[in-house]
Amino acid sequence: MNLPRLWHILRVVRRYRLRELLRGDIRDNAQDKGERLRLALEALGPVFVKFGQALSTRPDLLPPEIAAELAKLQDRVPPFDSATARTAIEQALGQPIDALYAEFESEPLASASVAQVHAARLREADGSPGMPVIVKILRPGMREAIARDVGLMYTLARWVQRLHPEGARLRPVAVVEEFESILFDELDMMREGANCAQLRRNWLGSELIYHPQVIWEATRPEVLTQERVFGTSIRDLDTLRAKGVDFKVLSERGVEIFFKQVFRDNFFHADMHPGNIIVDTSDPASPSYLAIDFGIVGCLTPEDQRYLAENFLAFFNQDYRRVAELHVNSGWIPPDTRVEDFESAIRTVCEPIFGKPIKDISFGFFLLRLFQIARRFRYEVQPQLVLLQKTLLQVEGLGRQLDPDLDLWKTAKPIMEDWMRDRLSPAKLSSALRAQLPLVIEALPRLAEQSLLRAERADEIGTSARLAQLERQLAEGQRRTRRTVVAATFTLLTVALGWMLSQDVALPGGSGAVWLSAGLAAWSWWRAR
Repeated sequence: MNLPRLWHILRVVRRYRLRELLRGDIRDNAQDKGERLRLALEALGPVFVKFGQALSTRPDLLPPEIAAELAKLQDRVPPFDSATARTAIEQALGQPIDALYAEFESEPLASASVAQVHAARLREADGSPGMPVIVKILRPGMREAIARDVGLMYTLARWVQRLHPEGARLRPVAVVEEFESILFDELDMMREGANCAQLRRNWLGSELIYHPQVIWEATRPEVLTQERVFGTSIRDLDTLRAKGVDFKVLSERGVEIFFKQVFRDNFFHADMHPGNIIVDTSDPASPSYLAIDFGIVGCLTPEDQRYLAENFLAFFNQDYRRVAELHVNSGWIPPDTRVEDFESAIRTVCEPIFGKPIKDISFGFFLLRLFQIARRFRYEVQPQLVLLQKTLLQVEGLGRQLDPDLDLWKTAKPIMEDWMRDRLSPAKLSSALRAQLPLVIEALPRLAEQSLLRAERADEIGTSARLAQLERQLAEGQRRTRRTVVAATFTLLTVALGWMLSQDVALPGGSGAVWLSAGLAAWSWWRAR
């Protein structure tokens, strides 16, 4: 353990009287405590600043006043000199910097706790300057510094877990584990490049957003080289206004991008603060986005996607019973929770929200309130949903800054409904069945063999009659399995046809398709006998 560093941390804790956070309810004087906590983290350096930023996105763990204060933390770090940057690039790429870049600007474009960014130009085969790029360099010694400070965070987290009245619920050790995983992912420039490449594939050719090209031959775990994009920062509202940018279109497109990333692609940019958003103003009436900084991305399981979409739809239909059932069924709260009690708590908090126009209802606020309610019902923290909620709050806040009348529901509802319809469509169900059938059929002989071996081990002195009986049982088991597969296939086909008929979907071959499915089912049943 680094004793001098630990001593410094303890001095900062004492200076800002953070021991009060370990006594009683941390909601007492939360704003004052939040400010002292923010100042203490800034005094402890970049790793603790990033930890505070991560905590600010955890309304399920902290009171809103403290979370809001921690959101003010700024990741500002003095740049390291250009000679160090050049040396780091050459060591990472294994060749002189001039061999790859025709130009390399000594003054950094940006400097943060993890990495520093320089502008450059690639060198063409004939030696002339080529594509403008940015070169992102991992700060020297960063991995060692992070490993040291994260180790101390674990020590502090164990103290909090033992001493704080709500230590068991807050799970500080688990929070540090989650932070460590996210932070070390950010240290890998190859991972960031892969994130960018995936987003680029998902949106290539879209008029809504552009993702830069990654230059893989000049990218390593310590160095990322990618196409440089030029536009106007979303923070520079005066310049955007002077250029005649249509803020209504820009805000609606931002919402559309986010929800399509979540539901269509299941791969979303999870660090959408204003510093990472650039606007292409070449067509002010139809502005688009230019994406940068792909260190943090998120994705959900198909189950989480479905539960999230159903939660939103149920909430805006004021179906609180359904919201409560979804939370219990998903395992987000304990299965012994009385749905009626949870439904009543949701109604108490959410009804006042519907006193506003739909356009004024905040998705992010809705999720925040859900987390706060669920905390009373022993809510199990869902890190992937917290990351999504943080991003949604960023997108929503930015969208309403551009257009105060932005109606997120108008943009988001059709996307979620289309996704739900596509997920439950006959084609999707049929595709899922086709994907699983080969695995089931392939596994049948192996399962039969294993059953036979178990039977033989159970009776090592089996007679020929016993073996014959086992063979008959095995054959009967195989027939039953085939019948089950056929029944499942026939049921799915029948449901699909019924759905298409109920929706007036034109069937290839007309009514002949129905007779064909019946004939196929009868033939399959005969084969399975």
